[in-house]
Amino acid sequence: MRIFDTHAHYSDKRFDDDREAVLNKLRGSNVELVTDVACDLRSVEKTFELIDGYGFIYGAVGMHPHYAGSMTNGLMDRLKEYLGHEKMLALGEIGLDYYYDLAPREVQKEWFDRQLSLAGELSVPVVLHVRDAMGDCLDILRAHAGDLARVGGVMHCFSGSAESARECLDLGLMLGFGGSLTFKNNRRGVETAEYSPIDRIVFETDCPYLAPVPHRGERNDSTLIPLVAEKFAEIKGVTAEEALEQAFMNGCRLFGIEVK
Repeated sequence: MRIFDTHAHYSDKRFDDDREAVLNKLRGSNVELVTDVACDLRSVEKTFELIDGYGFIYGAVGMHPHYAGSMTNGLMDRLKEYLGHEKMLALGEIGLDYYYDLAPREVQKEWFDRQLSLAGELSVPVVLHVRDAMGDCLDILRAHAGDLARVGGVMHCFSGSAESARECLDLGLMLGFGGSLTFKNNRRGVETAEYSPIDRIVFETDCPYLAPVPHRGERNDSTLIPLVAEKFAEIKGVTAEEALEQAFMNGCRLFGIEVK
């Protein structure tokens, strides 16, 4: 059994007291690969420390929509520089968040569009964050359909409808499933999992957030991904081991990691 946590935040301050211990236990729990996602271009040092210090950890970097109001042309140049690192494999997480609205919506859309253009220019996949903004998100993604079909990407913590899932899949994206799939009232997540082809999904934690049941509310980490896989496997009528292995290979294909 091999686990690839395609979206984690081990650089988060909630791991400051025991980060090394947590990361060291992962390899003994079948966690073979992790993508640590840096969401703010002004503070990416910890993610670089992780990808340089641990062979099994890779990185993604982009400006989260929460921080779009702080984005500048200079930071775009810096983003391009960061993505030159051999272990920075994706641009993200980027997108739109109308739930918190921490940046003006037009500003979010501008920098989402520009970062997608950069991903196309650099031929790197994208990690997408979309909350309460699926309509505008899909409008922008359609404008980049050609690049997306070529570079790929993942809808992180996908929370849309099965119909939205269909369009995301048609654009060449994968769908990310995490702890929220196990939540009791997440009927939409179950419907999306039912619809999703098993070769187009990945498993993720978004740790330290979104721990699956029965650990909901606790600090999440990659060792809990099997609980997500069990729920997904139940929905799809496969074994958890089959789901984990397929998701592992999907993640490697998404990020261009060569494995046997």
